[in-house]
Amino acid sequence: MKRTFDFTVSLIAILILIPVYAVVALVIYTKLGRPIFFNQVRPGYKGELFKIYKFRTMTNETDAEGKLLPDADRIPASLEWIRRLSLDEIPQFLNILRGQMSFVGPRPLLVSYLNHYTKEQMARHDVLPGLTGWAQIHGRNATTWQQRLEQDQWYAANHTFRLDLYILFKTFKMVISSEGNSTAHQTGMGEFKGLDGGVPHDVAKR
Repeated sequence: MKRTFDFTVSLIAILILIPVYAVVALVIYTKLGRPIFFNQVRPGYKGELFKIYKFRTMTNETDAEGKLLPDADRIPASLEWIRRLSLDEIPQFLNILRGQMSFVGPRPLLVSYLNHYTKEQMARHDVLPGLTGWAQIHGRNATTWQQRLEQDQWYAANHTFRLDLYILFKTFKMVISSEGNSTAHQTGMGEFKGLDGGVPHDVAKR
């Protein structure tokens, strides 16, 4: 049921949102130029790697030492509305259509984080990554890494189709009200470097 829902709704959404894709792409091209899309390899189900797609909303500005500025400083004010409405994420409907993602599941994080997860935290990869998830309706990035990973683990162990529908409903309400969609909320967690109290997954495998 979940896969049928994901495939059907993502296909319909892509077709309906073609004008939105076109407008957002034009705005980004006007403000940032090319490339319009940002893609990056992320771990999905069981840690299998796939390429995730987003609309590009950040510049490549660097400081005096040549290091990229913090994320929040690289988002032009003219593009903040795209992130506030989560429109930068809608290219991921293609990932959902392909079966690489689901509408609901733990957000796909960076590949480099895999070596920092404990065996228990790796359970977040027992389900498909999602466009939104249990953690996203409980604080999004305005939480700690420990809270977020615990929420992901809880979802992986307790997910049902009914729960997915609830999460989608709550996410829709948050997007419409822009709750938790500020730039600070989206870029405030920093890099994950592991948590105390557990054996890293790469060590546990040895």
